[in-house]
Amino acid sequence: MSHPIPDKINVLWFIPTHGESRYLGTSEGGRHVDLAYLTQVAKAADSLGFYGALLPTGRSCEDSWVIASALATQTERLRFLVAVRPGLQSPTLAARMTATLDRISNGRLLINIVTGGDPLENKGDGINLPHSERYEITDEFLGIYRALLRGEVVEHTGKHFQISDGRLIYPPAQTPYPPLYFGGSSEEGFKVGAKHIDKYLTWGEPPAQVAEKIATMRRHADAEGREVSFGIRLHVIVRDTNAEAWAAADKLISKLDDNTIAEAQKVFARMDSVGQARMTALHGGRRDKLEISPNLWAGVGLVRGGAGTALVGDADTVAERIDEYRRIGVDSFIFSGYPHLEEAYSFGELVLPKLPLAHPIPRRDLVVNTGPFGETIAGDHKPKLQAAQ
Repeated sequence: MSHPIPDKINVLWFIPTHGESRYLGTSEGGRHVDLAYLTQVAKAADSLGFYGALLPTGRSCEDSWVIASALATQTERLRFLVAVRPGLQSPTLAARMTATLDRISNGRLLINIVTGGDPLENKGDGINLPHSERYEITDEFLGIYRALLRGEVVEHTGKHFQISDGRLIYPPAQTPYPPLYFGGSSEEGFKVGAKHIDKYLTWGEPPAQVAEKIATMRRHADAEGREVSFGIRLHVIVRDTNAEAWAAADKLISKLDDNTIAEAQKVFARMDSVGQARMTALHGGRRDKLEISPNLWAGVGLVRGGAGTALVGDADTVAERIDEYRRIGVDSFIFSGYPHLEEAYSFGELVLPKLPLAHPIPRRDLVVNTGPFGETIAGDHKPKLQAAQ
């Protein structure tokens, strides 16, 4: 099967429901995360023209469904990528929640299927299952969940679920259902993804490693007779110059001590997530080799689980690195940056206009005091518009 390079891409931002900071690994410069602040981030992403926003999941976060429901009423176009958790939710309840939020948001819901990778957190949620069995549950769950959302009546007797007369009365707004996103770097993950999902996600590994994962998933999808598209999850640090961007990266971990790094690495080591192990291997808990690929910096992963790499540079450099991933098949990019409100504006104003977007970003007519952006010069002249390259 041939696989063309995507011509256009979608770019999403991130809603920091697990906390916000100017410096990783410390409370200094920390920002209280409440609905007012999260609304600011969501409205910024909406007005800047981001396609959507990811809400994280887990016990360290505010509940993604509750927050997405609140933010949907405060935004107009922004889509919300919200986690469904096989093993924590029944497939019928998850289907009703999905259909409801999709309808009340006017079709702005995206679904992130999360199997879970921290055994200790899983036990705290009542899940006492090994890695392979969690993927068994995910496979069985998705078969039921997708059938319900398609409007089918489900009669199912399986190893983990027994469903009789399962049905939805109120369907989702999107047909057949909101797009399903999913990440899994193990063999079980590839198999489940190839069988059920629409978009396979990877964390921000160097392009050559991402290309290998894409090729592996494509082989599995081809065997299922299905097409799967691809997305990547990254942080970003963009400034006017490369030097300023790298200085900002250094500043982000400038308050981080070695003991905090060591404690974080112990937590990551206990996880049975193959993706987390791949993230950790990129830096090995060391500060001295953090640029693991041109402009790809692993400093975030010293203390943050999950996505731990950032694209660092000026707008042209970051845009080119994004295009490297596009050329190997990635059509969706989920970014974040610290603090998320300010970095949304930096990325949205400096980089988004340079990208081949599949979604529109706001364009304003050149009228005094409403555009182009910037203060009127001497109260008499419009500022010059710098053409995008």
